[in-house]
Order: sequence, then C-alpha cells, then structure tokens
Amino acid sequence: MPSIAVPRARWARWIENFEARHGVTSYAVVGGALAGRAEDGSDFVARLPFDATYAGPAEPLVFADAVSIPRRWGVLLVRKGGFAIARLAGERVEESKVGQRHVQGRTKAGGQSQQRFSRRRDNQARQAYEAAADHAARILTGAMPVVTGGDHAAVEAVLGDRRLAGVSVVEPWLPVPDPRRATLDAAIAEAVAIRLEVTNA
Repeated sequence: MPSIAVPRARWARWIENFEARHGVTSYAVVGGALAGRAEDGSDFVARLPFDATYAGPAEPLVFADAVSIPRRWGVLLVRKGGFAIARLAGERVEESKVGQRHVQGRTKAGGQSQQRFSRRRDNQARQAYEAAADHAARILTGAMPVVTGGDHAAVEAVLGDRRLAGVSVVEPWLPVPDPRRATLDAAIAEAVAIRLEVTNA
C-alpha cells in the first residue's frame, strides 16, 4: 500500500480533517505504530520516521511529540542518471553533493551493436555509481542512519562500497526521480515526516 508523508507541523490538522470526513475515530497503539479507525470503517496506520517505534498513549498529539530527528543522519539518492547525498545535523544540512552522469539509453539495435551498446551502458552506470560512492564515503562519515531512495539496484551498487560499511539504512524508502537539488530538499522533508497508510471505506 502506498504511504503518504505528513510533516509534524501539519499532523494535528490532518487528524482534524480525517475525523471531519470519516466521523468519530478510535485510536490504538499496534506494533509500534498509531492506528486509527473511524466510524465509517476508514482507517490509518501512522509510523514514526527513522524506524522508531511508538510505545506511548493512543493519542495523536502525543504521538506527534514522539517524532525525533537523529543528531546526525544522512540521505542517499541514486539513479542511473545521477545522485544526491546529504549529511544532516537534526534538520540542518551540514554537507551535500548533487551530481549527474550520462548513462546511454537502451537501443533497439540487434546483434553485436546491441551488445556493444549494452557494455557501454553498463560501464557508464558503473562509473556513475563509483562517483556516487566516492562522495558518499566522504559525506556520510561514521556510523549513522541513512534514508535511501531512487533505484534499488543503483543504491545497492553504491552501498556495496566497503567504505560505506558503517551506513545503517532506515525507512522510509523514497522512490524519487533523477536526483536534483530540489529532489534532495523534498526527500529530506519527507524523511522526517510521519508516514501514513490510509484505507478509505
């Protein structure tokens, strides 16, 4: 089920809107998350960022107070067309790098031409991942939680670099387009937001 991100500052309004649309809502803490079920049968499950578990009372506003941003954490976004990396102190970006690399698109040619294009494309992708790993090793120094996104295979290729062995990947996974500066800024905001799975009756 696709999830939505709700910034902590908008959480109280989101709860008000949910109750206004769906009626009286009961709340419970289930598996480290806050679950809400409205009288019309609609429900949601809300999770804290950074894989944190919630063990407080079943009250939405108290739940929002449990949002905690690590003292040091990072973001790593990688696709074949580029990468975006940031190290943060709380909500402040300490260092970041955004880069684009040309990776040739697929070709409809057949035979040896197709094989040649495929090898060239693979080489370009490998060089792009190596460049991303170089910057990630410099920016994501030390053990810290890192939120990742982009293309799964691309991220795995970068994290396969032994210099990034101390990186601890945490939720949420961010399915972003080719990373640009605006993509990175949006990803940072999404990483610290409350995650919701909503089912409307």
